[in-house]
Amino acid sequence: MKDIVLGIDDSVDRAIVQAETALDLFDDSEVHAHLIHSFVDNPDGASVTGVPSVKRAEEKLKDAGVTVELHESSGEPVESILKTAEENDSDAIVVAGRKRSPTGKALFGSVSQSVILSTDRPVIVCGEVDYEE
Repeated sequence: MKDIVLGIDDSVDRAIVQAETALDLFDDSEVHAHLIHSFVDNPDGASVTGVPSVKRAEEKLKDAGVTVELHESSGEPVESILKTAEENDSDAIVVAGRKRSPTGKALFGSVSQSVILSTDRPVIVCGEVDYEE
């Protein structure tokens, strides 16, 4: 069985692409997917189960027969993704990239880039697309 972590942000389009990529690359009957969403600021105490992007990725994976486990955290997404992968001894991490200018990347950093540079696990970076079903 393959154990993968999908770092899900607020974009439904990116979450769908991440789920589809995981389904394309791994035998869905042999996958345990950990969906992690980090709340950077969560004064109202929202739950991961109410995040539309997480719900959509979970639905897509479960419909394909994948075992899904939801995780939530507060703070830096990179740390949360890496911690989830470490705690579950995951085989791979799936993140979604965003289109940014070189200046934007330098000024604001990149979760995808930081994950890649901070782990020895395989990291799959999905491109950003406008998804239409």
